[in-house]
Amino acid sequence: MVLQIPRDRQAPLVTWEPLPADFVLPDDPVENIQQPTLAAALTDALGASGLIQPQMLIASNFGIVATLDQKTVVKAPDWLYVPQTYPTPDGAIRRSYTPLFEGQPVAIVMEFLSDHDAGEYSVRPTFPYGKLYFYEAILKVPTYVIFDPYQLSLEVRSLGEGDTYVLQTPSADGRYWIPELQLFLGCWYGTRLGTTTHWLRWWDASGKLLLWSSEQAERLAAKLRELGVDPDALV
Repeated sequence: MVLQIPRDRQAPLVTWEPLPADFVLPDDPVENIQQPTLAAALTDALGASGLIQPQMLIASNFGIVATLDQKTVVKAPDWLYVPQTYPTPDGAIRRSYTPLFEGQPVAIVMEFLSDHDAGEYSVRPTFPYGKLYFYEAILKVPTYVIFDPYQLSLEVRSLGEGDTYVLQTPSADGRYWIPELQLFLGCWYGTRLGTTTHWLRWWDASGKLLLWSSEQAERLAAKLRELGVDPDALV
């Protein structure tokens, strides 16, 4: 699939402004039941490996804000990563994120395809703007991941020359190097919290799988049993 953003149209004026206090954020339901679990698993593995720091923003279905030609545009990726954000005033809960105004640019966005929508590929260059257009031409997100859990398709795009996305080629084992996290990303089939499906997972530079917290607990319990200790008796 060739995705090309029209370049003959005048680019919108982009400003980075706080979300208006009276702006009603979208409250649409997620498009398939796997989206929240896929996102949670990605974050859980990073946290269990000690790779999440307080200044980072890692979120799911969370609004990213830009003002285009004086119109507020919000897109909510299924998973996103910002390496450093500014503290919120008085510790207020963050309800959205405006790059540059609230911290560094967004480094990674992921979209998990539903079984009825292809908006993740939209290059619509006019309001309300397509997702791919918004991530590439407006936010200039270095890494854009699209995962289709139904067709088991994983695509990773990186910004190349001219700030245009280039589809990346996986390694021999089907994984993609994600430089913003210094980790590999790939598909893995198995069970987490009672759900057996294809998951997105992280591997480190040496090829070691980053374990979920549940897997770490299971390994600890198995080690205790090897030592003659009943882990259930410790609860």
